[in-house]
Amino acid sequence: MAATLDWLGCATFRLTVDDLVVFLDAYMDRVPSAPTVGMTTGDVDRADWVVVGHSHFDHLWGAETIARNTGAKVLGSYETVRVMQEQGVPNEQLLPVAGGERVRLGPDVTVTAFPSQHSCVWSQTKMTDADEACIGDLGLTYQEQQARFAALAEWFGSLGDDVQAHLGASYQGARGDGGALVFVFETPGGSLFYQDTSGHWSGILRDLRPDVAILAAAGRGNVDGEPVQGSLAGFVARQADLLRPRRVVLSHHDDWLPGFSNAIDTKPIRHELARQTPRADLVEMGYLEGYRLFDGV
Repeated sequence: MAATLDWLGCATFRLTVDDLVVFLDAYMDRVPSAPTVGMTTGDVDRADWVVVGHSHFDHLWGAETIARNTGAKVLGSYETVRVMQEQGVPNEQLLPVAGGERVRLGPDVTVTAFPSQHSCVWSQTKMTDADEACIGDLGLTYQEQQARFAALAEWFGSLGDDVQAHLGASYQGARGDGGALVFVFETPGGSLFYQDTSGHWSGILRDLRPDVAILAAAGRGNVDGEPVQGSLAGFVARQADLLRPRRVVLSHHDDWLPGFSNAIDTKPIRHELARQTPRADLVEMGYLEGYRLFDGV
C-alpha cells in the first residue's frame, strides 16, 4: 500500500492511498499576493472525495469546482452541504456529518468524523507568532464573541484591494464555520488525524491515538470552548500530547492571506513538541512534496 500526502497551502492537502484520491479541504485559489501552491482547483482532474473541516471560505471554497470537474463526493458539516447545494453540487455527491459517523471512502479506507472547535478568531486581528503568549478573554458569552467578530470583519475592510476582491470572489454565504469537525482516516498502512483549525474537545482527542496527526498551527487555540491561556506553540504541543502520534504535520501556518495571516516560525513549535512529546517527530512539508505518510511508522 502506498499513501502520500501533498500540502496545497493553508489547511488543504491531497491524500492519495493507492488509487484513492481524497482532498482535505479545497482552498487553493488564493489571493495573488499569497505564495502560489503549484495547483489550482481547475487543475484537479482526479478526486474521489473532498473532506471539509469547516465551512469558512479558506477551507470550503473550491470544493464545488473539484466536485463539478471530477464527480468527487463532498463530506462535511450540514452547513458545508447547504453551501455546496447552493453552489449547484448534486445531492448525490453530498454527505453531511455531525460527528460519530464512520464513512467508507474506498475498499480499505474509512474516515470517522468527530465534533471539534474553531480557533478563537474573534479574540485577535492579525495572527500572532507561535511563541507569543495570549491571556484573558475567558467566560465571554456567544453574543460578546460575535460582537468581537463583527469588529474583526470591519477591520478586514481595511486590507488591500486585492484582498477585498478575493474575499468577494470567495464569498459563498456560509453561516459561520458550520460546526468544526476533525477526522481520523484508517488505511492499511496506518491512521491519520486531520484538523484544519486550532481548536478541540480534550475528551475526544485523548482517546484517538493516530499514527500521524495533521494539526492546525494558526490563530488563538480553543480548548473546550475557551481561548488558550498561553502560546500557539504550547497549544499545538499539548494537542500532540493528547493524541500521542508518531508524526506531526502542521496546517494553516503559511501566509495564505497577507495582511491578516503570517508565515508561522515553526521553531517554537518544534521546541515545545520536543519538550512535551519527544516521541512525536515534526514533519515540515513544502507544497506538493508527495510525502510518504506512513513510511517507518
